[in-house]
Amino acid sequence: MTEPTRPGPFRLGIAGLGTVGTGVIRLLDEHADLLEARAGRRIEVVAVSARDRSRDRGIDLDRWTWCANPAELAGLAGLDAVVEVVGGTDGPALDLAQAALKAGRPVVTANKAMIAAHGFALAETAEANGAAILFEAAVCAGTPILQTLREGMVGNRVDRIEGILNGTSNYILSAMERSGEDFAETLGEAQRLGYAEADPALDVDGGDAAHKLAILAALAFGLRPDFAGVEVEGIRDIRAADILQAERLGYSIRLVAMADLERQEGAPARLLQRVRPCLLPADHPLADIDGPTNAVLAQGDYAGPILIQGAGAGSESTASAIVADIVALARGEARPAFAVPSAGLVPAERADSGAREARYYLRFVVADRPGVLAELAAAMRDARVSIQSLIQEGESVGEDEAGITIAVVTHKAPARNVREALAQLKDSPSIAEPPLAMPIMMS
Repeated sequence: MTEPTRPGPFRLGIAGLGTVGTGVIRLLDEHADLLEARAGRRIEVVAVSARDRSRDRGIDLDRWTWCANPAELAGLAGLDAVVEVVGGTDGPALDLAQAALKAGRPVVTANKAMIAAHGFALAETAEANGAAILFEAAVCAGTPILQTLREGMVGNRVDRIEGILNGTSNYILSAMERSGEDFAETLGEAQRLGYAEADPALDVDGGDAAHKLAILAALAFGLRPDFAGVEVEGIRDIRAADILQAERLGYSIRLVAMADLERQEGAPARLLQRVRPCLLPADHPLADIDGPTNAVLAQGDYAGPILIQGAGAGSESTASAIVADIVALARGEARPAFAVPSAGLVPAERADSGAREARYYLRFVVADRPGVLAELAAAMRDARVSIQSLIQEGESVGEDEAGITIAVVTHKAPARNVREALAQLKDSPSIAEPPLAMPIMMS
């Protein structure tokens, strides 16, 4: 009996040789035989591109064709796919992806910013030219949440997603719980340990999680990514006193990314996307997610709640997801970028977040003088926000020790009413610094 003809090697060009790019090369080298068995053909790197050829990366660059400009990989003869790990929303990464797809060459990327901003246009280009763009590593690194939504939950209607999508912020909040230290001290420790970048803004201000949420929402709901529609708040203003007060009330504070789709008979669906710190009850599936871990909770109408958690960053974890996409291409498993052809991806109308009701934790730092509590209560009354409990600490907590802290827990109220109450207090001489408002999520 004649043995079936084995296909030739699957040849790659890799743009970007930082920790992720070199991690991909090491994985391909170390598991070459295993990957060949699983893909049904050899996977080989044949060309690379990076900014500095002379930099020591611990790998032998002489094995491959060198391209000084990443965009050269798009037209280099003999490549079956391009791996983009340059990073950045626009610039060389986007130029390479567009050029490769227009040439009918598949692209594998871990670039969440590019996919969140340009994913729909790239998906259209890929389909028009018989190519594919795969980005499993763009969300939660090696934790296969996109594959779960695209394939494992394909028979379900998903109406809501909640997740902890940024490991740096989650590490900081978890560490604040353990140490009792404030944000600035904990951030400094996270930077020393390598969990936070020298410039942590994208992580602690919520932008990284917002990129990932836009991708998740598009895939889960069959919509075009709408990164601009994500409402974002970060964790810089959270203090040790807030962590402690939340614990006393039976909650954990986490930076939660949430997207849900309002479906109404005879009306367009409306999408709400938010990244913000929330108080989670002890029985919420995300409440115990600790350290630099990512987790996503997806609610399927038939499958029920599905929780997936794992490492959300790191060169090895990200390389694992990139190689999974490479193997899929080597097997010939082409699929639409967002689970359905781009023609079926409709732009979402944005939901009115002000109408959403929740209980809130509000923290005020106020002057220690008579009448302050009455002023707070009056602002809440005028905005139609009912107070469930009010806790006044006896010691000063402001940065200049000029005020005392008051924690308020409200009954359920529309978000716009809470905003109105805080707006009424904005210019009050009794308020020593801007208040903090965090919703309390249901389990």
